[in-house]
Amino acid sequence: MKQTAHLLLGCGLTAFCFLSCPPSKAQLPTAGLAKALAENNIEAVQAAVLAGREALGKKAGESEVPDEFRPVPPEAKLLSQGEAQRGFTPDFATLAKMRWWNVGVDPTMLEAPLRGPASVITGNIAAVRAKLDGAERSLEMAKEAAAFLLWAQEQAGSGVYPFPAARGTSKARAMEVATRFLTKAEKAGKLDSVVRNGWAFDDADDGGLQFDNGECGAAMLDLFEWTQERRYLDSARKAADWAAGRPLCPNWNYNSFSVFLLAKMFSVTHETKYLDAALHKARLGVIPGQLTDGPRAGRWLDRHNARPAYHYIMLRALAQLAAVLPPQHAARAEIVGALSLGLKTRNAEIVSRGVMNKDNAIESLLLVNRAFKADAAFLRDTESTVALDAIGRLVSEEARHGKHPLSPGAWGLFLEFIVSKSAGGL
Repeated sequence: MKQTAHLLLGCGLTAFCFLSCPPSKAQLPTAGLAKALAENNIEAVQAAVLAGREALGKKAGESEVPDEFRPVPPEAKLLSQGEAQRGFTPDFATLAKMRWWNVGVDPTMLEAPLRGPASVITGNIAAVRAKLDGAERSLEMAKEAAAFLLWAQEQAGSGVYPFPAARGTSKARAMEVATRFLTKAEKAGKLDSVVRNGWAFDDADDGGLQFDNGECGAAMLDLFEWTQERRYLDSARKAADWAAGRPLCPNWNYNSFSVFLLAKMFSVTHETKYLDAALHKARLGVIPGQLTDGPRAGRWLDRHNARPAYHYIMLRALAQLAAVLPPQHAARAEIVGALSLGLKTRNAEIVSRGVMNKDNAIESLLLVNRAFKADAAFLRDTESTVALDAIGRLVSEEARHGKHPLSPGAWGLFLEFIVSKSAGGL
């Protein structure tokens, strides 16, 4: 049973990263950045970023792997309401067949991380909200995946949604990096301090556990908002509290997963401590890495985070934060400014050259178009609506040809968008 199949984990880069795919040390701005972030010293962070930009020179903002653009066929059209209405039901049998998220499973034998079940929750709850065909089955599947996440979180015992302490179980990038992490911890005699009950519950300040923790916590909040079952909120709160207390790390996209979760937690609970934590992490741990001038303005300067998948992951976090910030908040201009700059640079490429990322880009753009639906000028200037349309037409065409174009989470959100759009909403 292949736990890394595209249907479960999606076709985007995020599917294959443990603790996310870490950038090489040579690509980080400077060694001093980690110290500056640990000290929450914005001036030192900015100085480290400047030094990193000078060291990278013309490579600043250039992806470590060349972007591959997929032109959108001129004849491609968005799914109709009818196609979207039944668009999730074909996946039920496949998801049920490949399901590995079972309570009591040996985590050291797993081949995939918890972001997979989180995606299943997100997609199925979107299907329930949109009242798609099979909504009852979707809710059942979401609850089954949530039961597994609740169990894993309890087994880890620290509030975080953990990572399987598996070694050599899969050649997926995520699991290979996990193997190296665990082997290194064992050699240092620290394995017992990062693993409990077969789960890695501490990343030794690497920052990578923020990835799955953010995805799982956000999915739990989606499930809570629909069911109003307190256990889902309590679980997400543990994850958010863990995220709020973690130190910032030099990988900007790691920090953005916590920003996303904390901002979403604020939207549900209205507790300002979560908004404050999200703002702190965004202003020190995400935005400073963004280029504000030059030919690649809007991208993140290090070549790892310049990749489109990570670019849109960070924009999703900034969009969620912008969506919950009060209009007159002192930090709103900074957050919206960084979001706008990031959208302009990559959206323009999608519109003019083709789609270089689907899962992360479509999730980000769906959120942006919803959050700024009353601001036509923002959506026009950032080309967020036309970029969403381009990706939507491409994945619609792929779906018509029998492909699974997106992860369950992104697919459910997209189908929800189509049905809402047909009904006169976003």
